[in-house]
Amino acid sequence: MWITILGYAASATVLATFCMSTMLPLRLLAISSNVLFSSYGALAHIYPVMILHLILLPVNTVRLVQIRRLIQGLAKAQTKELTIEALIPYMTRRNLKAGEILIRREDRADRMFYLLKGEVQFELEELKKTLGPGSLLGEIGVFAQDHKRTATVRCVTDCELCELTEAKAKEIYFQNPAFGYAVLRIIITRLLEDLRVSRHETASAPMQES
Repeated sequence: MWITILGYAASATVLATFCMSTMLPLRLLAISSNVLFSSYGALAHIYPVMILHLILLPVNTVRLVQIRRLIQGLAKAQTKELTIEALIPYMTRRNLKAGEILIRREDRADRMFYLLKGEVQFELEELKKTLGPGSLLGEIGVFAQDHKRTATVRCVTDCELCELTEAKAKEIYFQNPAFGYAVLRIIITRLLEDLRVSRHETASAPMQES
């Protein structure tokens, strides 16, 4: 009788997994289901069921550990700053002369840049902004859905840069949640700054005409 109850309990855990909307409780229930079905299969002499869930048990356990590490990594990422110096070994150096175009609007965004020396200017319609050493450039296009450059970037002075390819940036993004979190903050900060500048110029335009 209790073997039958064990079978019903195992089936109930499988049913419960279909009601889960997040991965962590789903994996926990899947592990419980594997344990119950393995026990049920052994006691009821249903060996294919027992073997199947003995195989699935370590698979679900590994997935659970991976999910927990990911959650912990994201939690730590919120308190860590992006250290560009740590990324330089993955980057290649590049030198440009004053007046040269680093990024052209509408081109494919296949790499991002870190400015070591010199100054560059963003040119987007009426909006122009100058950035100096220590600036990260081109990150929006790399992570955008259409992979298109949103502005033209021209060197104001001779510049020395490091560039990180799209493939390497995404590899680091998946390996290090702190990198993705920091890049997200940079993108949001830059978009908010551009919005404030645009609003300021719009508000001051009638005053200049008068």
